[in-house]
Amino acid sequence: MILALDVQYGAAFTQAAAVGFEAWSSSSPCLETTARREGAAAPYEPGAFWKRELPVLLALLGEIRAPRSVLVIDGYCTLGRRHLGLGAHLHAATGTPVVGVAKTRFAGADAVEVRRGGSTQPLYITASGMNESCAADAIRSMHGPYRLPTLLKHADTLTRTT
Repeated sequence: MILALDVQYGAAFTQAAAVGFEAWSSSSPCLETTARREGAAAPYEPGAFWKRELPVLLALLGEIRAPRSVLVIDGYCTLGRRHLGLGAHLHAATGTPVVGVAKTRFAGADAVEVRRGGSTQPLYITASGMNESCAADAIRSMHGPYRLPTLLKHADTLTRTT
């Protein structure tokens, strides 16, 4: 199963969501779950964004018993040659390949640009534990007519439910 993961911050909590699907082209999930941590997220540190999201994502993954082949995150796996992003830290912690899908460019990151749905703005794809070109092809093939694939948008929506 492929799991799309996302995180949302509130003033007094952090919530993560996972949407599972069987194939990159799937249009509907076979799994949906959320995990909520009370308390404010760790403070923002430039270059260490992963510290805010990794703990809640690992807690969420600990609740999912289904086998997983790939994790897809909202963000970067690598931020450049010497800087690991959230995806690289998640890959190191789980051993599962991770695809990073970012909506904004990070200076210094070596990402593959993917344009979907006629959008002129690309998605920026990085990967840990798998080939970036294969990761970009997978994101390109995902269901949905818009820039952001349907199931990645669904994961984002789930983080906003209470």
